[in-house]
Amino acid sequence: MILALDRGDPAEALALVAAIPGLRRVKVGLELFTAAGPEMVTRLRNRGLRVFLDLKFHDIPATMAGACRSAARSGAELITVHASAGSEALQAAQLAAVQGAAEVGLADAPTLLAVTVLTSWDPSRFETELGNSESLGDHARRLADLAASAGLGGAVCSPLEVAALRAIHPQPFVLVTPGIRPGGGDLGDQRRVMTPAAALAAGASALVIGRPIREAKDPAAAFEACCSELFLASGGAAQAFV
Repeated sequence: MILALDRGDPAEALALVAAIPGLRRVKVGLELFTAAGPEMVTRLRNRGLRVFLDLKFHDIPATMAGACRSAARSGAELITVHASAGSEALQAAQLAAVQGAAEVGLADAPTLLAVTVLTSWDPSRFETELGNSESLGDHARRLADLAASAGLGGAVCSPLEVAALRAIHPQPFVLVTPGIRPGGGDLGDQRRVMTPAAALAAGASALVIGRPIREAKDPAAAFEACCSELFLASGGAAQAFV
């Protein structure tokens, strides 16, 4: 499980992680990164946390490569790029990430994750607003295939697409799923969602959970409840991906 630190207040983010014993992985998104900069990744790593840097790079190949090289130097273990940037940009990003990690002496390069279709899209809006004749599910599969062919280590998708993608891309291809909501939770701006247990059963490698924990009266208790649900869903055999 990855806790999304999506608010833009660095002090609040650090207070939140300090309040949750047992937390191991966190996500730094655009809002927090814009407010706090690369130093936030360093501060979180210094606390023993593994960082998912979710900036969703989407640009021409040279710019994607430069951004991923810099992101890799930060020590983030997961970094997102948009699969729709195309194969040339994805390949350039992957190579640059490996080079960036090596330049600062990191033993392991980060895993690049290609974003397929954002969880805020619903099928009808996806078709009408983007003029896409391909179904949302088929489009997500196309982009995941593109990422795998470009040598990336995984993809980001909604939990509704996990089972279909896992059937095509077995482990160790990483499938990270946002849009996770405990039963009865507020959906917010998410549209394609699942409970933690259902997403795990579908084949997700890691679950990104933000507001249900961040906005809870007792974030530590909410975190533990999600952990317990995952542990029970796995039959007591839940284990973290590498």
